[in-house]
Amino acid sequence: MSGRLKLRRGVVVGADPLTVEVGGERRRAWADEALLGEMREGDEVVVNVAALDLGLGSGGFDVVHVNLTRGIDANPVGDAHVIKLNYTSLQHPVDPVEGAWFVSDDMGEKGTSRLTVGTMPVLVLPLHGHLAPAAWAAAQASPELKLGYVQSAGGALPGSLSRDVAELRERGLLCAHVTAAPAYGGEHEALSVAGALDAAAEQFGWGAALVGPGPGIIGSDTGLGHGGMAALDNAHAALALGLPTFLSPRLSESDPRERHRGVSHHTLTVLEMLLGGVTIPLPTTHPEIASKLTEAAGAHHELTEASPDLGGYMASGLPTRTMGRTIEQDKLFFAAPLAAGAALRREE
Repeated sequence: MSGRLKLRRGVVVGADPLTVEVGGERRRAWADEALLGEMREGDEVVVNVAALDLGLGSGGFDVVHVNLTRGIDANPVGDAHVIKLNYTSLQHPVDPVEGAWFVSDDMGEKGTSRLTVGTMPVLVLPLHGHLAPAAWAAAQASPELKLGYVQSAGGALPGSLSRDVAELRERGLLCAHVTAAPAYGGEHEALSVAGALDAAAEQFGWGAALVGPGPGIIGSDTGLGHGGMAALDNAHAALALGLPTFLSPRLSESDPRERHRGVSHHTLTVLEMLLGGVTIPLPTTHPEIASKLTEAAGAHHELTEASPDLGGYMASGLPTRTMGRTIEQDKLFFAAPLAAGAALRREE
């Protein structure tokens, strides 16, 4: 059963970083300005205080629901008529990338999208922390590779929330950012991961795609109730389109939760449930992990090895922390996406 929205009135008392005073308390906040407009000191706002009140980690801030001072009379730009976040108070029109890829049937009416059978490799990420190291490693292995990111369900929905995406785009390590299915706010919008990958291969001409959830992966401490299950759907979309499909495994040597040490149960569950075979790149520096994944993969999946350049990545200036741990404290976590990104060079 869903709980009610926990909304409170507040006043913006700082714009950078965004700070809202609620009930006499100054609180960290975040606003999706692409949807809500600019936030200025003195603006009266309504904020959702649930995450901060619950003491969540990556979601530990209030979220602005509406700007009462300057957001009420805004007019949408453009003539898009497809809705995302439909039937919520944040529903808004988008222009989906799938729109250009419909074909007509014999009756001259719109039919279904044709299926891609291509060679663009797809690297499925288990969580957002794999994005930066995978993109960096792919660029080191193949500097001319045109690599894009499809953000799926499984974590935070707003595409603008990711600082990693912004930095990777600024450095030229990602050529584009598509938000698919419930995710929104990227440079391009897609109504499904399959539609996003089809457009990436055929419309945008990507050389490879990274696909995975945004920041702040969700979970319920159960085997199937977590954002990591998005990897199952994302891999199936890529496989159904006939695209070479890689899976970056979630690994850790120092996660305080036993279920995520070594090979995470997220990865093991996805490998068990996949209806098709994928390629799993492994860091060559951890033979014990290779043994565990070889057992899990059986004859269904293929394992390859690649050398992760931890030193080079540490010197890159890209993010080197995950869930409060540094790369020195959990080298294995970063070794996995570094090996996976490097493996993309084989499919260039």
